[in-house]
Amino acid sequence: MGKSQDPDEHNGEKKTPRTITRRCFLGTVGALGTTALIGTGSKASAAGNFEGWPNRFGVLTDLTACVGCRSCEKACNEVNNLPSPKVPFDDKSVFNEPRRPNQNAYTVVNQFANPKDKDKPIYRKLQCNHCEEPACANSCPIHAYNKTPEGAVLYREDFCFGCRYCMAACPFNVPAFDYWSALEPKIMKCTMCYPRIKNGGIPGCVEACPAGALTFGRRDLLLKLAAEKIAKNPDKYVDHIYGQREAGGTSWIYISGVPFGELDFPTNLPNKPLAEETKGFLGAVPVVLTVWPALFGMCYAALRHRDELEKGKSKDEKKEEVTHE
Repeated sequence: MGKSQDPDEHNGEKKTPRTITRRCFLGTVGALGTTALIGTGSKASAAGNFEGWPNRFGVLTDLTACVGCRSCEKACNEVNNLPSPKVPFDDKSVFNEPRRPNQNAYTVVNQFANPKDKDKPIYRKLQCNHCEEPACANSCPIHAYNKTPEGAVLYREDFCFGCRYCMAACPFNVPAFDYWSALEPKIMKCTMCYPRIKNGGIPGCVEACPAGALTFGRRDLLLKLAAEKIAKNPDKYVDHIYGQREAGGTSWIYISGVPFGELDFPTNLPNKPLAEETKGFLGAVPVVLTVWPALFGMCYAALRHRDELEKGKSKDEKKEEVTHE
């Protein structure tokens, strides 16, 4: 019976872990540089309309039902192990100033005046809208973002090197940069509670909403539900589903009793994905702004991965030593 060969062994010699050599580095520079020079002559090709993953999920937010209790904020912080806010969740003073999601709060609720009834303010929940074809992913030179079949747009911090192009590209101003993590700063944003939905659950904010303002389900069915609500209550809702087509469509969609512009929604977005604009930008800017960051990002990711493997190996060796003793 023949001896099985170690996949890391060749001709009797043990292979050493791959590292970024000077030759590899310069070769990559040359390849990326040539590609960049070719690409600067014309605009990058358009991505076209993205029909999305079949059976992907989404969340329908009925802004007429939200009561501003901030239960969604509390649940989000608990699910994602975020720090407690400086202002307690039951303190309404936070509505005195508009807020944006940040590294300590993946979702926030803001209050707006109601033009129909001044005694009944309108509340709007903000978080990542999980675009059908996300501009953050298309603008990232090292592919630190990906759109999952379940609908969530995820960020991979082990790839990121901090260029923050995603922050500039996002039409909803969502990604936040964690400046307080001195050694490993990273982008922070809503994940649509991906581990939960991957295992058949629902997002924490949806589960915690006591007013029924949030509905989780397949995006196509949510669009039908939203259309039905508008058709049955034309005096209650404006005839528009926000997120159905804006920026090519989003997984988080909204219905409202007042025009969306009065609730600080961007209303000048095209009905096609923003990929064409972001890819065109990346294809036209100087090499130093795209190729070099991407190159150093790849080097950083590779070195970080190697360090993690070495740490894991040293831990295993220590365990073996304790076992032998």
